[in-house]
Amino acid sequence: MSEPCVLVVDDEPLVGDLIREALETAGYAVVSADSGVEALALLASGGRAWAALVTDINLGSASPLGWEVARRARSVSASLPVIYVSGDSSHDWAVQGVPMSIMISKPFTPSRVVVALADLLNAKTRDL
Repeated sequence: MSEPCVLVVDDEPLVGDLIREALETAGYAVVSADSGVEALALLASGGRAWAALVTDINLGSASPLGWEVARRARSVSASLPVIYVSGDSSHDWAVQGVPMSIMISKPFTPSRVVVALADLLNAKTRDL
């Protein structure tokens, strides 16, 4: 199995690329998906260890929402760090989001995702 990767899911290529580049610059391995369907297939494949999930909430009309992607990811790894990004769904985070996750509202700076991921990974390490 390869090194653990951060799964970045966003249907807006520019946003996904900005997040991926920021995480790679910070030293993380990243796999990108441009839809909830693609993300769920990657999670179901079992061929990779996941370090974290960064997902947009609204992933297009024909795609599962980021809430579902995160729930599925947590069924694969119960303590997987999850970061949600959204321009209009942050008000649903308390009800729809998985526990121990972070919501970042768009627009945001890519470094904010890096800091949030480091915070979640450090919290996970402290809990072990």
